[in-house]
Amino acid sequence: MSDTGEQWQVARRRKGAARKSKPLQVSSNSRCCQEPLDIGKTVKRIRDTVSELRCEEFWPQWKEQLLVALGSVELSKPQEDRDPEGPTEDGQLFQHLDCVCYGLGSFSSCVSARFQLAMLLLLLDAGQIPLKDCFIYDPAFSSGERDVLMQLGLTVLTENEEGKRLATKPTLFYLMHCGKALYNNLLWKNWSTQCLPRMIIIGNSFNGILDRTIEREFKRDYIYITQAVSVCEDRLLPCPSRLIDVFSDTAVITFPTSSLNRLPQSTWAEPPEPQYQHCPDLEIIQRETHVGERGGTIN
Repeated sequence: MSDTGEQWQVARRRKGAARKSKPLQVSSNSRCCQEPLDIGKTVKRIRDTVSELRCEEFWPQWKEQLLVALGSVELSKPQEDRDPEGPTEDGQLFQHLDCVCYGLGSFSSCVSARFQLAMLLLLLDAGQIPLKDCFIYDPAFSSGERDVLMQLGLTVLTENEEGKRLATKPTLFYLMHCGKALYNNLLWKNWSTQCLPRMIIIGNSFNGILDRTIEREFKRDYIYITQAVSVCEDRLLPCPSRLIDVFSDTAVITFPTSSLNRLPQSTWAEPPEPQYQHCPDLEIIQRETHVGERGGTIN
């Protein structure tokens, strides 16, 4: 890693111990008091981290796996819209995607969050996703961090969607080390054979979540992840040992139509909204006023 004046250590888990979602890691030179964030300096630090990750040996494999996901039937441009000679002038064979990022964390003080933000910017570039079409939200963002994200060109959401965003077009969801409830909410909102194939998730491996959760609780509280495990494609991404707290257990997850069609039709009928009545330690910050409507998106 480049010499940024920050030091942080890899935290290793005891064998058999479950990894909690996104533990807070702060840089050694962070201060507890609230100080105005230097926007320009923070933007430069993030861009330097992007350059650093671009040179990492594992980055080409992440890029390749994203492009494989983009090449799925559901995301490709319709055949009649393609140039018979090959890609268009900009090399684009795919529809432009939206991107949604939840739960990134405080990237101005957390080294892991800054690296995850830098990886997001690399993925947007690789997928030819316009920065303005990346919608990002975390209740942990400070006003200064929101200014940094807007300076980078991203669109900062102002409302906590609890992960309940409908994929009305092909969408990349970037959900690094987020809680199970957020994944479950996202799946519920898109629980149909029309919406799920539009989604690419880069985040916690569903197989990894299953392995770390008591089966009885998993089936009771996270029914949509439970069902999705058997029909999704979950491709684990490489992670160097020194970045284990940043990118460990991260996968590219897609939902092929052929796999979804194996489930009985009753699977898709009137899916109930998750309630989490038996989850005292819910790994998600909920809205103050809860609306149980399966409505549209918020842009």
